[in-house]
Amino acid sequence: MKFNVEAFYSNVAVLNSNVAVLNSNVEVLNSNVEVLNSNVAVLNSNVEALNSNVAALNSNVAALNSNVEALNSNVEAFYSNVEPLKLKLSVLTLFFIPPTPLTVLISLSPHYPLSPEGTPPSPIPSSHSPQLFMIQAKEFVEAARSFGFDWYTGVPCSFLTPFINYVINDPQLTYISAANEGDAVAIAAGATIAGKYAVVMMQNSGLGNTVNPLTSLTYIFRIPLLVICTLRGDPNLQDEPQHELMGQITDKLLETMTVPWEFFPTDAAEIEPVLRRAIAYMKKEHRPYALIMRKGTIASHPLTRSSIPKREDNSDAHIQQSFFRGNQEQRISRNQALARIMELVDAENTVIIATTGYTGRELFASKDSANHLYMVGSMGCASSMALGLSLARKNLKVVVIDGDGAALMRMGNFATIGTYGGANLIHILLDNEVHDSTGAQATVSFGISFAKIAEACGYGVTLAGDDPALLDVLFTADTKTRPKFAHLKIRPGTLEKLPRPNLTPEAVLQRFIKHIQKVGTGKDTGNNQ
Repeated sequence: MKFNVEAFYSNVAVLNSNVAVLNSNVEVLNSNVEVLNSNVAVLNSNVEALNSNVAALNSNVAALNSNVEALNSNVEAFYSNVEPLKLKLSVLTLFFIPPTPLTVLISLSPHYPLSPEGTPPSPIPSSHSPQLFMIQAKEFVEAARSFGFDWYTGVPCSFLTPFINYVINDPQLTYISAANEGDAVAIAAGATIAGKYAVVMMQNSGLGNTVNPLTSLTYIFRIPLLVICTLRGDPNLQDEPQHELMGQITDKLLETMTVPWEFFPTDAAEIEPVLRRAIAYMKKEHRPYALIMRKGTIASHPLTRSSIPKREDNSDAHIQQSFFRGNQEQRISRNQALARIMELVDAENTVIIATTGYTGRELFASKDSANHLYMVGSMGCASSMALGLSLARKNLKVVVIDGDGAALMRMGNFATIGTYGGANLIHILLDNEVHDSTGAQATVSFGISFAKIAEACGYGVTLAGDDPALLDVLFTADTKTRPKFAHLKIRPGTLEKLPRPNLTPEAVLQRFIKHIQKVGTGKDTGNNQ
């Protein structure tokens, strides 16, 4: 085999050329790596600078939060100082903004009217929403008065203090200080039945107390009320721990009870539109409408008048114990007691409100009448509603028939009746010592003197016993200006095949309202239903 020298050297030359190209490419690659390393170093330097800027920005946000807190404090002090001068100011107060890297969120509060369908508005905004403008208590109360609202009841909250003070200071407005928020709803319901436009005021921590009357009284009977509920535990504020959860669910709780709501107006120009929306809903649906009030919504207003009415001395009030016969087997039945009460009542100028359970059903079974109102649900609220009705219609005699279980459930209303109730209110407690309609489980009424409690709370006459003769004495007793009370022991049990009212609660109420409109004349006969 002949070796080709020329071809060999030619291949070597090509190989050397390729090696040279490869070396050149390696040099270019090394150069690019050096450039990349340089860029990475620059990028690392920029990242360090960015981190430094972010830290500085977070520090500035913290300083801004501190300044906002100081501004809020100064605004509160400012309003406190200018109130005596009656200056009308609008001050934008910023909420505390939680430290959020690279973010500062400050904007005006959104407005939450009802939709055309009447559905509840959106939930409470997030914790980055701002503080509100302030209005004067006079601006809202006088606007509400122009729409007919002149009846107020509730339980205080510090957010409501200026509002409540203004109402109390005006002798032309009615304010009833209720023992609890549920009683306040029932009191306002009674006033509404009488033709008043009523406002219920409360802290949202007490909103839970209103669930029973809002769901089984105002809802089923269709009784419109304006509810003003404060927002303790507002996500925008640092508040006490007991308010945290209720602050998160206040709006949701109202919506669950199908009570539409919007925020309480924070500018004078918003007051009339808010009231118009509330009244439009109340007239259409005949159910409550709520306004949620945030902290600092109303400028301070001093209290210049006593919130509790002055009454004549009650030292001559006494309990007549001679009505006890001592033989439980001789106690009359509920049906017999109701029959005697109806005999003593003048249906032309007197109404009867019967508590829930067998009492209302037996009253219906004994005699269905337009002057009867049969409570269904809202246990314990009959006496509160009777108080509201009797106060709003002083020319109407109101008899409320209570039960021992119901009275024990809301005994605080004894004090409210004793403080505010008039001689046109007669409170009768039929005590069989059991929860009859749920299986006759014993109550704790055995040995309890409801008459002594009523006397201590300020009732004018308080009777107790198991002799039905006390009913005759009760209806003829003169208490001047104070309510009357009788605690009548009866035996357990009810009628066989006890019927339920064959009218809906709404129909019973509308018939009842038409009846009381015929009693007397004058401004008390109005109706907002």
